[in-house]
Amino acid sequence: MDILIIGGTGLISTGIVKHLRNRKANITMFNRGKRDNRLDADVSAILGDRNDPASFAQCTAGKSWDVVIDMICFTPEQAEASVKTFAGKCGQFIFCSTVCTYGIKIPPGVVVDESFPQEPISGYGRNKVLCEKAFLAAHAHGDFKATIVRPSHTYGEGSPLIDQLEGDGCAWDRIEKGLPILCAGDGMGLWNSTHRDDCGALFAYAAMNPKTYGQSYNATIERVFTWRDYYREAAAALGKKAQLLMVPAEWVAGHDPKRFGLLKEITQWHGAYTSAKATRDVPEFAPTIDFTTGAKRVFDDLRKRGVWKNGAGDALYQQMVDKAIANGPPLIEA
Repeated sequence: MDILIIGGTGLISTGIVKHLRNRKANITMFNRGKRDNRLDADVSAILGDRNDPASFAQCTAGKSWDVVIDMICFTPEQAEASVKTFAGKCGQFIFCSTVCTYGIKIPPGVVVDESFPQEPISGYGRNKVLCEKAFLAAHAHGDFKATIVRPSHTYGEGSPLIDQLEGDGCAWDRIEKGLPILCAGDGMGLWNSTHRDDCGALFAYAAMNPKTYGQSYNATIERVFTWRDYYREAAAALGKKAQLLMVPAEWVAGHDPKRFGLLKEITQWHGAYTSAKATRDVPEFAPTIDFTTGAKRVFDDLRKRGVWKNGAGDALYQQMVDKAIANGPPLIEA
């Protein structure tokens, strides 16, 4: 099985490659070579820029692929370029989309499946919807078989572990030092967190699986938990307890809208999804890594790489904590 991954060095891609190796696939990645390549020498590389048509054409110069997996397509223009490049040059095209395409509405059963209307609130989500439409139109036209995969929060070694407020915050260092941290709302917002190795399995085993052709799938662990659960279990990975100060999301974002953009745009809302359809059609996708275990792996990796974020010098965060304490909400142990 000849597989091309557009991107290939990112978080989810690392999990995908792990499972593709188990399938004895021949793996090639196409990217600019700007990020550290954590993959082994058995993965071939084509250097180029997907936004340069001549460079992108290298992917199919005298070559066709059983499966192309596009991990770095974010605009409809990029999607159209992929269709033009790979129409008739690959058997299946797997597109990495996002659950952000669903928006923030909550279904009657709370948990969102693939039939839920796509009404994104962000430019990122709206662009991903347009990309999905381009690939499914190519599928309908017979250019290739298209499969859409929508991850939610995916974490793992090689990247920081988000907290509710931001992508690379000081919460974990504060928890380790016994200091209180901020939690938006009442901490009961719903969330999925899936380790990159579990998420990667869906991409890898959807490859050349006829059941997935023309289909869209959520790529999340089935467990839905609250932000109180999230902090409690991440703290357990540090051998600590999390002390939470509950504050309004708008209050947090108001201190620095850019820094706390993750909270403003995504994590203040419920993010609960089911991947029952994926586990039905791709039985090899069976997430098993519990969050405390996964979080410990990330924390150990951050220390090993020397990028553990020290919260001692984060003056803004400490000021916000001091304000919250002065306003009187009690500390809650997660």
